[in-house]
Amino acid sequence: MAAREDNVFIEGDNLEVLPTLEPGSVDLIYTDPPYNTGNDFAYADSFRSDGGGRASRHEAWVAMMRPRLVAMRDVLADTGALFISIDDNEAAYLRLLLDEVFGEANFLAQVVVNLNPKGRQLGGGFATSHEYLFAYARDAKQCVLDASSPDTVNADDFPLLTDDGRAFRHLPLRNTNKKFNPVTSRTLHFPVYGDPLTGAVATTDFDGAQEVWPVFGDGRPAVWRWSRPRIDERPDDLVCREINGRNGTRVDVFQRDWLHRDGGRRKKLTTIWLSEEIGSTDTAVAELKGLIGHVFESPKPTGLVRRILATMPPDAVVLDPFAGSGTTGHAVALANAADAGTRRCISINSGEPTRPGSNAANAGFATVADITRARLAAVAERHGSS
Repeated sequence: MAAREDNVFIEGDNLEVLPTLEPGSVDLIYTDPPYNTGNDFAYADSFRSDGGGRASRHEAWVAMMRPRLVAMRDVLADTGALFISIDDNEAAYLRLLLDEVFGEANFLAQVVVNLNPKGRQLGGGFATSHEYLFAYARDAKQCVLDASSPDTVNADDFPLLTDDGRAFRHLPLRNTNKKFNPVTSRTLHFPVYGDPLTGAVATTDFDGAQEVWPVFGDGRPAVWRWSRPRIDERPDDLVCREINGRNGTRVDVFQRDWLHRDGGRRKKLTTIWLSEEIGSTDTAVAELKGLIGHVFESPKPTGLVRRILATMPPDAVVLDPFAGSGTTGHAVALANAADAGTRRCISINSGEPTRPGSNAANAGFATVADITRARLAAVAERHGSS
């Protein structure tokens, strides 16, 4: 059933549906598989737990996931990536399983996601406030994932302004990493010429200029971060200044690092994602409630998925094989509306019955797939067809 042009929903067991998709046709997979709570899970195949203890439950969960991860890998493009959510119960097993299926060399990140900032107060022990997000490439050498975001750039880090209002900061042109020095990077150790009165910088001498060599704070020889040709290409992005160093006053060269350059600025994503950045379980419940009611206990926030979407091109084909409440399809629609992207999402969910007496069952949703379908239909009605 097509809920809208950029959202397609398929009801069925993902182990049966995934092989029907064209190999290499998907750019990005995000999924939130059933967590191992010690109870049987809907996708148990013939590996149901026999109640024989924790080890057998791990084995059953891994046996359920392995063929599905293989099938996900088969539909993923060589340039694509997989993101998968998990909690502490199976994080260690899933990491080993992903290494097995995707290869250790294709591991990209293990992100800590702070979905419950207050922490879970039930039971003993610690108040757990996080889950994990594993990221793997289909082929790390070809993957087009950009692990950066404009959302993580802090404008306060750029306190200086030009006369026409452009924000920037000064960064030393010398390389501050002592691994890079005249021995290891010989071609980047050369003099430049600067005038601390006008700020002008060049690779050749000019009237009023002083010869400037790159040095560390203690006076030892260093190297520049830019080559001579790059300095010649971008002299307006450099400035010569007089500074008070450890050994007294000296002249040095700095880069004007602009807040906005060439259409925007991005900053590398860290491996801890906070709820105030990407949302929480509470905000996710509220998002779903605003569309079809309080019918799912632990959906993922669309902000989490939108951050993942932003690491890939805006025309990506996205797949969620364990679609749950339909968060991924919702996030794709929101992302497309925000940046005029042409992402398409394929959501797969089984006809697992909702729990008798649950909010979902009381609201008339016989299966979890019914929830997915209803959410995507509500998203289509609210955001229109792409």
